[in-house]
Amino acid sequence: MRYFTNVNTIEELRRQFRDLLKKHHPDNGGNEDIAKEINAEYDVLFKMLKDKHEKTSAGAGAEKKSSYSESTYNYEEDVKLREVLQKIIHFTDITIEICGSWIWVSGNTYQYRKELKVLGFNWASQKKQWYWHSDTYVKKSRKTLSMQEIRNYYGSTEVKTEERKKLAQA
Repeated sequence: MRYFTNVNTIEELRRQFRDLLKKHHPDNGGNEDIAKEINAEYDVLFKMLKDKHEKTSAGAGAEKKSSYSESTYNYEEDVKLREVLQKIIHFTDITIEICGSWIWVSGNTYQYRKELKVLGFNWASQKKQWYWHSDTYVKKSRKTLSMQEIRNYYGSTEVKTEERKKLAQA
């Protein structure tokens, strides 16, 4: 593989994809051909990791394996998530956080509110953040979770902006 290294899980793959996308996306001054190569390599690795996961889950029973892989690693849902992420990755003064299959955006979002609405984001007034999820998501409970509870339950990955990377290196 040319762009991704030492990828053993889908979470590692997604993390490296976001970092590569920030560096090579045409909106950030990168090369469009390189961005396409990264996307193609991501697709190949994603399928390999998904197949690997399904093979190791085979002992758990076909019914359980099928429902787990459909809800956790749905390829079409992953593509939608990546497309939305590519459209907001260049925004500045915001924090992008991936929790499960949801994208949460906080920080100085007022200047991007119109773009976020067009992309399908909704405002969560209690959390003071924008959120996005695919159209296939159906809420199964009326329970309201805090952001910390969401992070604990689904896991969380923060996508750092270039500004934050520069401050961390200084």
